[in-house]
Amino acid sequence: MKNLNLYKEAVKLLQNNESFVMTTIFDKTGSAPRTAGAKMLVRESGEILGTIGGGRMEADAINLAKKIFASRQTLIHPFDLTSSDVKAMDMICGGKGEILLDFVDAGDANNLIIYESVVQVLENKEKAWFITILNNQAGSPRQQCLVKSNKSLVGNINCDPYILDKLINGPAKISIHAEVINNQRFLVEPLRQGGTVFVFGAGHVSQRVAALTEMVGFRTIVLDDREEFANRERFPEPIQTMVIDSFEHLPNLDIDEDSYLVIVTRGHLYDRVVLQQVLRSGASYIGMIGSRKKTSQIYRELMNKGFHQEELEQVYSPIGLNIGAETPEEIAVSIVGELIKVRAEKENLDKN
Repeated sequence: MKNLNLYKEAVKLLQNNESFVMTTIFDKTGSAPRTAGAKMLVRESGEILGTIGGGRMEADAINLAKKIFASRQTLIHPFDLTSSDVKAMDMICGGKGEILLDFVDAGDANNLIIYESVVQVLENKEKAWFITILNNQAGSPRQQCLVKSNKSLVGNINCDPYILDKLINGPAKISIHAEVINNQRFLVEPLRQGGTVFVFGAGHVSQRVAALTEMVGFRTIVLDDREEFANRERFPEPIQTMVIDSFEHLPNLDIDEDSYLVIVTRGHLYDRVVLQQVLRSGASYIGMIGSRKKTSQIYRELMNKGFHQEELEQVYSPIGLNIGAETPEEIAVSIVGELIKVRAEKENLDKN
């Protein structure tokens, strides 16, 4: 599970009375790079655990972290990467954002309590939000707390409960984000996000699907091998677009159990080659557009390549709930409805 091992290591350091700097990537505009939420722990020796993407940005963060051990002050550092930096780090959109460099003091017992609670939340697959509060006044200490889904609070902070409730509700509750309220800066990090939808193909159906998945709390990435289709004009922020070289050789997409794959490319051949590559990816949902006849043909081709019937039966195809959808808008509603249903069933299983 994302960042769980890093948090466990942080707990060990705090138990051994060792302070550290925790770096976290986020974005202030809503168009976060793929690395948003990535974390790296920096020890006073310079040793690191985790990564925020490598390259110049990570090197700069490590150097800043080393200086923080002297000042013992948490800070936010902006970054603006060149196009070559972005490509090297495999970012999907943009190279602008911010990094929180948080000095975690082992002498503050509150830090150990919070980090132990974070580990517990992740291990139990609960929902919670890790909130860092920074005053805009220079030198003011930061505060941190953990807000659980039942609104209980872990950590000693001085903050209006109404503000905390506002921070974890609404569309932003499922993605790492920053807000400014009453001269305070809040970085809100959901420990369990709504999941990532990868949409393969950037046609008319994809446009409608991506708009809806963002509305219902999924992070959305649209992939296509045609730049004239996968672009900001057709898919506005915060939807992420990725122009790939070919559907036949997909890049590393970090697909895991919180991933939902929607295959809606421009043809039978591309649908098959995408399905072939992602069928054993471990995603919670794989859906493919097309008629039952087309689906059966693709399945036969894949079984000839060594895939098993049991694997293919896990694919949602024809994709979407059966609501008699015909237009791209209606098809999108049926697909996203199915995504919501699968996500809810997964969350219920995780609770039990």
